[in-house]
Amino acid sequence: MKKYILNSLILFIPCILFSQVTFRGMIMDRNNSKANLGVDGASVHWLNTNVGAVTNAKGWFAISYKTEYKKLVISYLGYKTDTVTIRNLEPLHHFITPQSELEEITIKSKRNAVQKSTFSTVNMFTVNSEELLKAACCNLAESFETNPSIDVSFSDALTGTRQIQMLGLTSPYLLITQENIPSVRGASQVFGMTFTPGTWVESIQISKGAGSVVNGFESISGQINAELVKPFSDNKFFLNTYSSLNGRLELNTHFNQRVSKKWQTGLYIHGNYRGQKFDKNDDNFIDMPLANQINVMNRWQFTDAEKGWVSFINVRFLNDEKQTGEIEFNPLIDKGTANNWGSEIDTRRFDTSAKLGYVFPELPFQSIGFQMAYSNHQQDSYFGLNAYDIQHQSVYSNLIFNSIIGDTRNKFKTGLSFTYDKFDELVNTSNFNRNENSLGAFFEYAFDNLDNFSVTGGLRIDTHNLLGIFLTPRLHVRYVPWEKGVFRASVGRGKRSANIFAENQQLFASSRQINIDDVGGNIYGLNPEIAWNYGVSYMQKFNLFGKKGDITFDFYQTNFQNQVIVDWENPQEIAFYDLDGRSIANSFQVEASYNLAKNFNLRTAYKYFDITTDYRRGNLQKPIQPQNRFFANLSYETELENEKQWRFDATFNIIGKQRLPYTSINPVQYQLPESIDSYQLLNSQITRVFSNRFELYLGGENLTNVQQKNPILASDDPFGSNFDTTIVYAPIFGRTFYAGLRFKIE
Repeated sequence: MKKYILNSLILFIPCILFSQVTFRGMIMDRNNSKANLGVDGASVHWLNTNVGAVTNAKGWFAISYKTEYKKLVISYLGYKTDTVTIRNLEPLHHFITPQSELEEITIKSKRNAVQKSTFSTVNMFTVNSEELLKAACCNLAESFETNPSIDVSFSDALTGTRQIQMLGLTSPYLLITQENIPSVRGASQVFGMTFTPGTWVESIQISKGAGSVVNGFESISGQINAELVKPFSDNKFFLNTYSSLNGRLELNTHFNQRVSKKWQTGLYIHGNYRGQKFDKNDDNFIDMPLANQINVMNRWQFTDAEKGWVSFINVRFLNDEKQTGEIEFNPLIDKGTANNWGSEIDTRRFDTSAKLGYVFPELPFQSIGFQMAYSNHQQDSYFGLNAYDIQHQSVYSNLIFNSIIGDTRNKFKTGLSFTYDKFDELVNTSNFNRNENSLGAFFEYAFDNLDNFSVTGGLRIDTHNLLGIFLTPRLHVRYVPWEKGVFRASVGRGKRSANIFAENQQLFASSRQINIDDVGGNIYGLNPEIAWNYGVSYMQKFNLFGKKGDITFDFYQTNFQNQVIVDWENPQEIAFYDLDGRSIANSFQVEASYNLAKNFNLRTAYKYFDITTDYRRGNLQKPIQPQNRFFANLSYETELENEKQWRFDATFNIIGKQRLPYTSINPVQYQLPESIDSYQLLNSQITRVFSNRFELYLGGENLTNVQQKNPILASDDPFGSNFDTTIVYAPIFGRTFYAGLRFKIE
């Protein structure tokens, strides 16, 4: 035994003699203190020694330490050199100050239009304004044409409304927020994304899989967050006009004014109009709705960097009117009759929100924030002889506290949230009214070893008057096995109320009978939807032939414990019922980006979906959902010469084979095949920049001129039993062109 102890000591003594004590710290920019961002590349060394280190991308450093080392010198180009006295091994958090006496130097570099980080624990990427300008992007729903992670399709053959999907699931399973405040939900689920003009959007953050518990319990497949332009950073004046050959006209204006040193305000006005009727497929129905929208937002921003306060206040009013139906339909004469089939959808919405944040000046890692929002959404609509009206009043509040445990490697968020929703729905002659309210508390812990591993885990508990008391766990893990490679995994649970009518309004534009299987649940007699989402992702950045690129592999599975099944398999009805069996959505994606040459970039992606559900007819693939999709985007821009530049962009999609809902019991002339073969779509845009103030753009959509034949079943008998506008699997309008201009005063 003594020999064993002696040998152990002999082995252990060198470890003691030659071990190094390490001192750690974080260097931050005082001018950016509220963001708590570290400075990359700052130099630190012990005074009168050659022992030094350089901060990493997050501002952290690790340097060898001896008891005789007392003074740490910190230097960074363009900043004052500081000497700090070190009295213990507690991690250092130090701000450096710009050297005001130095001559100002402006360094310009082009950022990627789509930014992917190897440091984020969550599988998230940011789409900035440069990417949004590659397409017409008239509203948020049209902002994803050049993005392979979001699938865009039309929800029906009448309204022209684009529906988005991620991981093979429709938008109700996404958490769609505006500056991290839930915005598109409830009554606004179908048309809500068209109510945010594209010019109002500064950037979009897209995260896949389980989201953060901070933002609520409803997210299942991911989150889309739109950051709006800020009065402090937006142009003093901005003008955007747009016109397309399908009759759509748009006008966007921004007016920003500094009120005082700390207050700035912005007035944002959007209008769009379509007054021309088109019927290119000769089915006697207009291909795109007549439309008229006015959308006004007033935005206030308060910033007091010295004291750590920042605040945003938004007030918005929207009036949106749509008319669709047969060419000869006149609402003044034909509304409520069987003369000509027609539809009107009138929406009025008022919303306001406020955000208040405080960063403790001496503790930049610690902050407290409060979010508050109210909206009143009123939609009055009819579809032929079907009436659908809904009013949705919503209140949302969230209190968040951020701090650290020990040092900034260990961070946490905790807080309370409250939501209230009042729904007043009229479906023909039936009222479906309900109130929902929930109170929740959450805690989220994040660990980052500042090198190759980080983890974020969160848990929230909510008490809901209709959903009960329940827990929502979420977990994200990141590991960097080698340089420029990052592995991520996530798991999380989501729970939500299915708004069966607001989310499936296309059903009213058909002769289908509504069948709800009432099982005694609290929402339309149905139970809440509950699902677990699991995901893994690997991204590898690389240099090939001196050019940068990256490749990403994603696999996600959404497994429903309960789902409200929307069953279109009987052409005479639409059935809503709770899941009895299994419903699983598998999504695989591989995406590659590469800089082919200077200013010439390629982005490609392949996606495979396996989405099966136990319907009453058996286990079936999700209808109108391609199992295979291919995406490619090419962008090129010339060098700036006297502020002048050309930009070119083209996006190509292959939409794979799709299963169609069962229609075999219809009369022969109204039957559809079991599936539809693949087709190709091509969009392109050319932009001419004349100066940093003025540019023109010209583009084309669906240049391959794909058109679905007979998108409306029984269009010759719209009041008959086989009329159906809900089975849309391809574009209806065909090839179209557009043009516009952008003008700004900085």
